[in-house]
Amino acid sequence: MSKLTARALSGLVTVWFFGNFVLGWFQYSNGRAQTQHSDTSSDSQDQSCLCHLTGVLDDCFCDVESIDVFNNFKLYPQIKKLTERDYFRYYRVNLKRPCPFWPDDGHCSIKDCHVEPCPESKVPDGIKSGNYNKYSQPAGTMSDVLQCEQAKELGAINSTLSNQSKEAFADWARHDDAQDHFCELDDETSPDAEYVDLLLNPERYTGYQGPSAWRVWNSIYEENCFKPRSVYRPLNPLAPSRGDDDGEGFYDWLEGLCLEKRVFYRLISGLHSSINIHLCAEYLLDEGWGRTVWGPNIQEFRQRFDTAETKGEGTRRLKNLYFLYLIELRALYKVAPYFERTIVNLYTGNAQEDGETKELLLHIFNQIKAFPMHFDEKSMFAGNKIEAKTLKEEFRLHFKNISRIMDCVGCSKCRLWGKLQTQGLGTALKILFSEKEIQNLPERSPSKGFQLTRQEIVALINGFARLSTSINQLHNFRLMLKEKR
Repeated sequence: MSKLTARALSGLVTVWFFGNFVLGWFQYSNGRAQTQHSDTSSDSQDQSCLCHLTGVLDDCFCDVESIDVFNNFKLYPQIKKLTERDYFRYYRVNLKRPCPFWPDDGHCSIKDCHVEPCPESKVPDGIKSGNYNKYSQPAGTMSDVLQCEQAKELGAINSTLSNQSKEAFADWARHDDAQDHFCELDDETSPDAEYVDLLLNPERYTGYQGPSAWRVWNSIYEENCFKPRSVYRPLNPLAPSRGDDDGEGFYDWLEGLCLEKRVFYRLISGLHSSINIHLCAEYLLDEGWGRTVWGPNIQEFRQRFDTAETKGEGTRRLKNLYFLYLIELRALYKVAPYFERTIVNLYTGNAQEDGETKELLLHIFNQIKAFPMHFDEKSMFAGNKIEAKTLKEEFRLHFKNISRIMDCVGCSKCRLWGKLQTQGLGTALKILFSEKEIQNLPERSPSKGFQLTRQEIVALINGFARLSTSINQLHNFRLMLKEKR
């Protein structure tokens, strides 16, 4: 009897242990499945702003994936090197021009917005000794560079010159006879125009936001993009509340426009998106005693481009960036013959560096020529000649007005990069609509029909470099979002 009781007790204990084991295993497996489901949802949320960024772009026959591969692995490394050359490093700009449209809001007092002049000794001798058909500047000594970097603070801009230097630079102030500018050009001979070292003043987050910044962008979109006031842009903070309006009314209106006016809006939206990506990628993450940490801010990126955060606007904004990239890429393709002429010398005063700079530029042009899916600008301003001419002039004046609005930006560093990128796009448009003049360029003498100033060249290359950087930074954000899994 005792043996039977012992056996029964032993069996009950065994069943109890086995039951607990099975129950524990089931609970673990169920919990793990729930965790995996939660992780998958989180991954989906992290990727939601980029998962729809794929396929063929509107109004052209190129796809996002082809641009990513071409830009990130071929063009971006080369264009980055080019903008580090002395010729493309210095940009002459007037940051003191008053806003022509409304009373000055007062400049941003944040130190990251601040612009400080760089001593005259830091500006390369080739710039100060201007010469006809010679457009740029040589490097200073290593001690000069170290002194300049030690002197700069966040956002410091280096730009003062003596009267003698200003007179020398006046030799470069040559404008083409076509008078086909798409931008309001700064007067390079103005006492307020200064040279800026772009490498020491990178475009990044400055804290400039709120009503002043919204007012600038609102003026650009609402008054210069061929839009009636009765049509409201999605997510416009200055527009009256539209309830649950998801922007479909706006896009129905946009699709009803002619190609030229639709392109105009997409160019502005693409430029806006590119600027926002730069601010997210170069964000002030930490600041302490004598040190600052800049880097990508994923949360800021998602706030500006995530599908849920932007009610689907994020993907449209990013696709407009790719569209703008194609437009400026096409302009570089079209202007290559201008630079391939032996008469064009990217002058800095350093013959060896000048030759290397032009060689690198021509190498980039050859890569661009090999890209198989360029935008076809011939579809624009076609049809009735009188109507096309009127539309082109309207297009040009609207964009020129936007370049004037850049003088209303309250942050000096934001104004600098806004003016540069706007002039870069304006130069690209000037190139696209000057095809006949470029085809008839003389090989060994200055052109009467088409000419680019040094400032237009610097803005064109740096403006495109900003777009190339944006697409590369998108790739980096994509990788970081995947790593969060």
